[in-house]
Amino acid sequence: MTVSEVSKAFHVSTRMLRYYEKVGLLVSSRKEDYAYRVYDKIAIRRLQQIVILRKLRIPLRQIAIILDDQEQFESLKILQENISEINGEINALSTIRNILNTFIMRLDHSIQNKVHLDILEEQELNEIANALILPKLNLKEEHSMTELNNANGILESKMDIRIVYLPPSTVVASHYIGDNPEEVAGRELAEFIKKVNLPVEKPDLRVYGFNNPSPQEGQDSYGYEFWATIPENIEIPEKLKKKEFAGGLYAAHCIKIGDFQEWGPFFEQINNS
Repeated sequence: MTVSEVSKAFHVSTRMLRYYEKVGLLVSSRKEDYAYRVYDKIAIRRLQQIVILRKLRIPLRQIAIILDDQEQFESLKILQENISEINGEINALSTIRNILNTFIMRLDHSIQNKVHLDILEEQELNEIANALILPKLNLKEEHSMTELNNANGILESKMDIRIVYLPPSTVVASHYIGDNPEEVAGRELAEFIKKVNLPVEKPDLRVYGFNNPSPQEGQDSYGYEFWATIPENIEIPEKLKKKEFAGGLYAAHCIKIGDFQEWGPFFEQINNS
C-alpha cells in the first residue's frame, strides 16, 4: 500500500506516518521503477498495532518498547503502569465530582429554603476547596494526587453517601430462595468461578450480591442473588443465568461488619423523605 492509501485506510495523516518513520516505529520502502514509497504487510500490521495502542493512550516511546519486546516482560510492566495512572485519574476525577456534588446539594438546599449561600464564605466548603489548590494541571502529578486525597478525606467526613459508577457488563447470576440463601447462592457461583478460572478469563472481575426478595416480617426465608461479571462469549451451566447489567450511577452507603442496626434508621429516613 502507498502512503496515501495507508493514510486513508487508517485515518492517520501522512505527516504522522513520516514522524513514525523518523522515530523508528515504522519502515517504508521503494519499489524499483515506482515513484512512491510503499508499506509491506509487516509494516501495515505494525501500524495497526501502533494505532490500537495510541487509542489506548500508550505513549509512543512505550509503544516502541512494546513492539520490540520479544520476552514481553517490559510490555506487561508498561500496561500495568498505565492502568495505575488511569486509576489515579479516575480517583482524582471522582473526588472532584463528589466535591461538585457537595456544592450542588448545599446550593439546592439553600435555594429551597430561600437562603442565600455564599460558597466562598461557607466554612466547610472552604475547607474542601482549599485542599484542592493544585500547583499543576496534570492530575497524575504525585503532589496533586496527595492534595486530592486530602480533599477526599475532608469530603467523605462530611457525607454519608457516595455516588459510584458501575459499568455496563454481562454477568452470570446465582439465585436461591430459602434457608441461608447467601451461602447456597455463593457456593454455586464460587464453584463456577473456580471451574472456568474466571479471574484469569476476566481480570477486571467484579462480584455483586443483593437480597432478592428481601426478608419480610413474619417470613422465615428470603432470597439472595450473586452476580459475577463474565466475558460475553463464555458458556455457563444451566443452573446459573446469564444477564445484561445496564450499569449506571448508584448511591453507596458503608457500614462496619456487624453494625446492621444502622440500616433501620437509614431506610426510615428514606421513607420519610
